[in-house]
Amino acid sequence: MTDCLEMAWRRKLRSPGEQNHPGKRLENTPMLHPIDEPNAAYKEIRSLKRGIELLRCMNQCPGGISTTSVLSQMTRIPRPSVKRIMETLRICGLIRPTDRDGQYGLTFEVRSLSEGFIEEEWIARVAAPLLRAYVKPLMWPCDLATMESEFMVIRESTHRFSMLSQHHSMIGTRLPVFDTAVGRAYLAACSDEQLENILKLLSLRHDEVGETARDRKRIDRMLKITRQAGYSINRGEWREEPDFSAIGLAVKSAGQLIAAINMVYPNASVDIGAIESRYLPVLKELAERIGRDSAPWFAHPPEYAPLSSRPASPA
Repeated sequence: MTDCLEMAWRRKLRSPGEQNHPGKRLENTPMLHPIDEPNAAYKEIRSLKRGIELLRCMNQCPGGISTTSVLSQMTRIPRPSVKRIMETLRICGLIRPTDRDGQYGLTFEVRSLSEGFIEEEWIARVAAPLLRAYVKPLMWPCDLATMESEFMVIRESTHRFSMLSQHHSMIGTRLPVFDTAVGRAYLAACSDEQLENILKLLSLRHDEVGETARDRKRIDRMLKITRQAGYSINRGEWREEPDFSAIGLAVKSAGQLIAAINMVYPNASVDIGAIESRYLPVLKELAERIGRDSAPWFAHPPEYAPLSSRPASPA
């Protein structure tokens, strides 16, 4: 269960809005995923909020299995309260008790909660299968992220498939723009107008992100390095993952910037020579294939595209 606690720790560190104050965040922010500010007209249902938090924690545990004691440590919810909530979730069919006392596992019924959610089709039908197809040639795990508001959000990942991954439950994680390979790759590929709009938004923040966004010399230097190299690199510069590096590339489709992808590896595991000779060409091929195969969604919206250019329905 140590892995469970470690992943909860990492997940908390990724909560946006507090990127530069990890100590303060861990003390004051029990939720593993950030949520919007609640509407003052409605009072939150605390037990529901806690139940969702417990399900998220279980999702991060190996095999979706955990004990009430570990879940209590992860969430800082008192163990008796955890037990009552878990029994409610059991009655709902979302979890089941295991042979070990106080231990529960997720059931298949949990998947039904996402059946109504429709992912952007190009991610589900193009990016996800291609990312998985490149697990073997790249070996190291990769993420595909899109720009959403002030962060790069991981929309698809191979961490759950790569034998070399040391992270779990990456989908939905928000990454800072300036300190990560996907963020730098995305910014370097932006048009002047796109870049100005992003920097203008980020400059409104009252933290280090906002300070960086207002430092145009620093931004220009970062973009110049990335554009000259042809790819972005983060050598453990993201303070919340100092032991890991990543390289990144933008993904373009039908002339549009749609995402960025990365390859993540421990700092001492891959030297720059291997990156440029072995991994970068494969990652470039992956980025180009995602862009090319996603073109029907961006050249023409699928609902208006000619039948001949629409993506084939899955068999």
